[in-house]
Amino acid sequence: MAFNMGAALLDALVLSTVSREPTYGYKITQDVRQLMPVSESTLYPVLRRLQKDNCLETYDQEFAGRNRRYYRLTARGGEALASYRVEWTVYRAKIDGMLLPEEGCAE
Repeated sequence: MAFNMGAALLDALVLSTVSREPTYGYKITQDVRQLMPVSESTLYPVLRRLQKDNCLETYDQEFAGRNRRYYRLTARGGEALASYRVEWTVYRAKIDGMLLPEEGCAE
């Protein structure tokens, strides 16, 4: 069973991935795919929107004779990620409270 993962979660995962180190789109896609199904055609509009919202900035770097576009977190992106992390903690606690039995109770 797969749970529906919304745009906010995808934004949070992208920002978290880029916060570790500047990286390029294909690598971001591969990292996010470890957690949820996402295609490059879904991811690139997210990257462009986050860039437009000043959460990410880009630079080009040569790799194997070609330019590769790298994304890095901005200060605004760091603030957005911190907010997502707080929201996730609250959300996760609420879901855990509903789905997981309390300790000591028989199922």
